[in-house]
Amino acid sequence: MITEKEIKAPNGILMIFVLLIAQVVSVLLFIALIKSSPVLAVLAFLLSLTVLVCWFGLFMVNPKEGRVLQLFGKYVGTVHEPGLRWANPFYSKSAVSLRVRNFESSKLKVNDKNGNPIEIAAVIVWEVIDTAEAVFQVDDYEDFVSIQSESALRNLATSYAYDDHEEGDIALRSNPVEISEALKTEVQDRLEKAGVRVIESRISHLAYAPEIANAMLRRQQAMAIIAARKKVVEGAVGMVEMALLHLSERDIVELDSERKAAMVSNLLVVLCSDEAAQPVVNTGSLY
Repeated sequence: MITEKEIKAPNGILMIFVLLIAQVVSVLLFIALIKSSPVLAVLAFLLSLTVLVCWFGLFMVNPKEGRVLQLFGKYVGTVHEPGLRWANPFYSKSAVSLRVRNFESSKLKVNDKNGNPIEIAAVIVWEVIDTAEAVFQVDDYEDFVSIQSESALRNLATSYAYDDHEEGDIALRSNPVEISEALKTEVQDRLEKAGVRVIESRISHLAYAPEIANAMLRRQQAMAIIAARKKVVEGAVGMVEMALLHLSERDIVELDSERKAAMVSNLLVVLCSDEAAQPVVNTGSLY
């Protein structure tokens, strides 16, 4: 595996002055020697051509950018220091951006862990940390990021259920932090060989597929109603128990088992009813 090797390139502005002086000197020597010494004039001419070729060694490195240098297909190193630089004019110089970038996947239609069809999309925040691996290990690292990110998202969606039907289960909808970390790990494992680091990943879209959306909405509503009813019944039972206990402790009235059952029934009806109760006042004897 080819890994990044950082090299230093001479300051380009300084090299401009050096090359300019060398160019002027070589031209003057050629003019001065062309009549007196043709052999030396030829050498001066070759020197002038060499200096002219050296001008092509100047290149620019922008902030948060790396220049990958190759000599006839062989990796030489990467220049990170920004500014005007100079290197061997025969080096090929490929620019690789080191800036932080976003990739937003398309809406993918997959089946979750329970086999329910869902739509899911994600945003991946990434950056190149090894220019040599990004250039040489994969054909196109940007295309590699997009394909592998969507592949990791599909695999994640099939590993978790949309909703947590049992306590303690991790679900796509109810555990966004855990899902984001799992997605980040999944994507990073796939992009490691491309010299890419995943900074952040998060689900940007999550919904049931249209063909089952209405059925799942009714199911969620039913589960919400059941959960609410459960809380109401638990509260009502506690209030009835407290009422009977206070009546017994304060010796307000003595009720037999049949009257206690009737009282419990009436209180539960009143407390658990969706509408206000319409009491009937008994003005006669309790018995």
